[in-house]
Parts: sequence; C-alpha cells; structure tokens
Amino acid sequence: MAQPISQPSRQMSEAFRTVLFLSLSGGLQDAYTYLGRGGVFANAQTGNIVFMGQSLFTGDWARFLHYLVPVLAFALVVASAELIRIFCKEGHRLHWRQLVLLVEIVLLFLVGFLPEAFNLGANALVSFACAMQVQAFRKVHGYPFASTMCIGNLRSGMDALVTGLRLRDGKILRKAGHYFAVIVLFALGAGVGAQCMAPLGLRTIWISCGLLCVSLCLMFRKETNRPLETY
Repeated sequence: MAQPISQPSRQMSEAFRTVLFLSLSGGLQDAYTYLGRGGVFANAQTGNIVFMGQSLFTGDWARFLHYLVPVLAFALVVASAELIRIFCKEGHRLHWRQLVLLVEIVLLFLVGFLPEAFNLGANALVSFACAMQVQAFRKVHGYPFASTMCIGNLRSGMDALVTGLRLRDGKILRKAGHYFAVIVLFALGAGVGAQCMAPLGLRTIWISCGLLCVSLCLMFRKETNRPLETY
C-alpha cells in the first residue's frame, strides 16, 4: 500500500486557526471604520468607489476626498506589502508575513488614539493595514481566500458546494466548509466590533490588534506532518 506523501511543515499562515483570527479582525475593522469613522469601508473598497462616483457627480469634493484617501492607501500599500515580501523573504529571523502583521498591529494601535477630527487619517491607516493583510494572506489550506472581504469567499464556497454535492466528493465539500467558516467569522468580527463601539468608542480597534497578535503568535509554531492532500 502506497504511503501518503508528507510535507515537512505546512505554512502556518495558511492554517485555519491562523486564518480564524485574521477573519475576525477583518470583520471588526470594517465595522469600526463604517460605524466609528464616518461611514468608510476600510476593507471593501468597492463601496468607497461607489460613494466616490456619487460625490464626483454632485460636486461634493470634501466627501470625494473622504473616500478617495482610503482607496489610494489600499492600492499603494499592496505594493508596499509586495516589497516587504521581496526584500525580507530570505535571511531574516522573522518571516515576511510576520513582519507584515507586526506593522499592521502597530498601525491599528495608533489608530485607537486618533480623535474623530482625524478620521481621514485613521481611515487611511486602517485601509493601509488591511491592504497589507490582503496581500500577505491569500490562502487557507491551499485555496485562495480573503480575510477582509466576503464576495470572493462566497462565490468560491458556493462553487465548491455545488461541485462537491454533484460529485459526492468529501474533499471539495470540506473546501466549501472552509469558505463558509471564514464568512461566518468575518460576520462575527463585525458584530463584535459593532457591539463594542458603545463602551469602547474609537479604541474598539485595539480588539483587532489583540486578534492579530494571536495570529502572529501562532505563526511562530510549525504544524505537524500530515498527508499532503490536493484539493
């Protein structure tokens, strides 16, 4: 009988327990900026672009800038995260994804000190942190996913669900389960963020820092060897 193929160590950045806290944090960030920082989406830039288009045609330039800043921050930081990956990938004690998480934690911690008068800067920093997370963490158990938005996960999850049911394939159904779990976690994170806004106010974002710290700590561990599965 053929022995299962083993891999020496899976990347902890793709482990579900790491992704769990990333997804909770992603949902909380979106609820935080929308409810506490002037109705801006830190993660889902589509909504910001819609509002930008609306304000452009009404001539509301202050509102246009309000949404333009997080969109630009998100776009520019994707490039920054990629540069971190290129220059810090080898020869460093910290993995480049761990460095990305450290930067994200520091930025979000600083956001908690910014008053409402600095919402524009706060939203830019949260979008900055979110973009780094999107660029650095793209897979869970080997399949593409996003920890800070749901549309792609919902499409992939339903696709896998239909395919798995049609083929009666348990592996594909487990893949669908991972996507739906990430969506549920994102929603729970958003719910926690919304509930904490009243007692904690703008410091609610520090909960996101705590969740990211858990993910960072988990990334210092290595997963035990397992049979290599292809989905």
